[in-house]
Amino acid sequence: MKNTVAKDTIEKWSKGWSLSRELPMPIAYKSGFKVEVGYPNQKSRYVFPMLNDDFIELISSITDPWVYLKVCASPEEVKSQISGKWEIQPQGYMMSCSHSMNIPDISLHHDYQLEYESYNSTCVIKIMTKEGELASTGRLVLVNDLAVYDRIYTDNKHQRKGLATFLMKELEKIALSKGVVNNFLVATEAGKPLYQSLGWKIESWYTSIVIPGIKPGSKR
Repeated sequence: MKNTVAKDTIEKWSKGWSLSRELPMPIAYKSGFKVEVGYPNQKSRYVFPMLNDDFIELISSITDPWVYLKVCASPEEVKSQISGKWEIQPQGYMMSCSHSMNIPDISLHHDYQLEYESYNSTCVIKIMTKEGELASTGRLVLVNDLAVYDRIYTDNKHQRKGLATFLMKELEKIALSKGVVNNFLVATEAGKPLYQSLGWKIESWYTSIVIPGIKPGSKR
């Protein structure tokens, strides 16, 4: 597994991440990028394509809670650079797929139906039950020649029914219809096996750290 991703790819993915959430576009910060998120539990985020002096200096300069630092490096490498006030977050993986996904010709079970939405450069697909309950959803954002897959989710009650696979196939159709064949996403530990089964490959570790504060809504 590589411990770096091209800066150009990081920039495109970061733009897709922001467009998906209707947030400000990332701005360059030394060798990485910064997004002013503005959430109570995520004020801002920095993303770096590799663990370098810029990232290490930022670790030392930040004292406020809820500022996330994210880097293409293993958790062990990051852990060796941080003090006890920082917490490593659940592991992520940057993944890519530059060919048609390994998806069989499957159809959606008659208990479900598809809904489509769009905003900015973002396409949203929802798999709904006939009773109007959200079973699975995901977003696709096209940033130049890169298709960014984001916020892929399947409700626990509807897992192991092939919904996520069907969802990925429908999102891929949108990308292919625009002539985009380069696909990119950040996977969780739980989601990684699904994407690997569809032909995605891991490009890099994606490790996040934050200084936690009082969680919004919690009592002191």
